[in-house]
Amino acid sequence: MDLLERPLNARSVIGSLLLGVHPPRLPGARIVAWCTRFGIAEGTARVALSRMVDRGELTADRGVYELAGRVRTLQSAQDWSLEPELRPWHGQWRFGVVTGAARSAEARSALRGAMRRARHGELREGVWARPDNLPVASAPAESWAIVDEQCSWWTGAPDDDDAPLAAALFEPTAWAQRARVLHDKLEAATADLDSGRDDALATGFVVGAATLQHARRDPLLPPELLAARWPGTDLRNAYGRFQKTFAAAMRDTLGSTPLPRR
Repeated sequence: MDLLERPLNARSVIGSLLLGVHPPRLPGARIVAWCTRFGIAEGTARVALSRMVDRGELTADRGVYELAGRVRTLQSAQDWSLEPELRPWHGQWRFGVVTGAARSAEARSALRGAMRRARHGELREGVWARPDNLPVASAPAESWAIVDEQCSWWTGAPDDDDAPLAAALFEPTAWAQRARVLHDKLEAATADLDSGRDDALATGFVVGAATLQHARRDPLLPPELLAARWPGTDLRNAYGRFQKTFAAAMRDTLGSTPLPRR
């Protein structure tokens, strides 16, 4: 199983590293040193830093780099995904329906990404839905702005059983299967960090990044619509244990406590 959708490059390593720091900033020398652990040359890492500044993804001040722009807005929603607070579900669903004139391909693509970050499933072209149990904090404000610009909202309930609809829209069984695999890899990574293995930091970083990526995709359905022994809580608890061990190992490496985020 490939843990990450795309191989790590300089930009993704830098973004992942800084998303785990609160506040998300580090000296450039420490960032470059971390990149070399993934076979990224110092020159390549410095070029990536400059390009991220040019794109508005980073700010630079006297050699210290800090996340900015859209990437920065992901941090709060990502942190929320690790400790989600769901509203009680009373059987209602929220429906976002595209309104207005014809849209460009760019606008349709932006809406699709924003709705997925807001954990909504596509019923059909221009109609998105999910059980009404999530607060606004579950997605970045930028995503809600895109959604609200293109859609109007409705509240209702399907006439048929909710569970098959939720299964069709969110494929919770597939999510749960991958969550269990990642749980076991987190436990193994935590043990490797405790043992002091030379490659444990780099390997753990990838496992942690994959776990956070997967946690952001948890549909967070109401318990009534989930199978027994749903692994979401177990995965987050395993990540919490890993996170503390990883942070302790990183103190000696960067003089900070960054956590692997992606």
